[in-house]
Amino acid sequence: MDATRLHRQFLKNDNWEEWDSIWRDQAVGFPPPPLQQPIPPDAPQFDLVAPEELSIGTMPLIEAISRRRSERDFGPGSLTLEELSFLLWATQGFKMAASDGSWSLRSVPSAGGRHPFETYLVVKRVDGLSPGLYRYLAVQHKLCRLATLEQVAARIPDISWLEPDEALLFLWTVVPYRTEWRYGVLSHKMIAMEAGHICQNLYLAAVSVGAGACAVGAFPQADIDQLLGVNGEEEFAVYLARVGRVPAG
Repeated sequence: MDATRLHRQFLKNDNWEEWDSIWRDQAVGFPPPPLQQPIPPDAPQFDLVAPEELSIGTMPLIEAISRRRSERDFGPGSLTLEELSFLLWATQGFKMAASDGSWSLRSVPSAGGRHPFETYLVVKRVDGLSPGLYRYLAVQHKLCRLATLEQVAARIPDISWLEPDEALLFLWTVVPYRTEWRYGVLSHKMIAMEAGHICQNLYLAAVSVGAGACAVGAFPQADIDQLLGVNGEEEFAVYLARVGRVPAG
């Protein structure tokens, strides 16, 4: 089977009838993996604006959908901490979880409530935050800072792919085993679909606060994984998005 046909097969649902017979760690009693990656013990943590305290994002949905587009040119303005809090909540906001960690409910759908993604940020212009690399702690609705912007630049030999005008960059990694634990070899189609759920919410949320977003699917995999400090196997980057203030007119 050539590569094109193989990848088309990946998109089909032919294996669902066999799901009960496919090896899955959940089915044999293995405990679920953690809902989020460990927090580095020395990473400073920062509070975000709680979802119930947000006063923004009230644009009618029909208007946000109508205005949604990929914005590639951004103005020099910064985002507020409340706006960033809203964007993070809109894309991975935590609502509740099973006591055994086998599922959680968030602001986006995920097969079996497994939510395999982690959200990293390269912050350049957000009021109240020093520029640098951060990770969103969805369960706590907080940020932890992983590196300064200077340390980010020192981690990889070339950061020319980092555009000069965005206010921040969303970088989503996947921890595949979170979904594989439940769905085995069927997981990877679900993971691909769920990345789209997250990024579309970012687009709509950004529009609603007078900002814009542009998804990035082509990026230097090894460089981004090295920048984020992930191992490229059990966790690796799958999707990026630029975010910034959209110039008037």
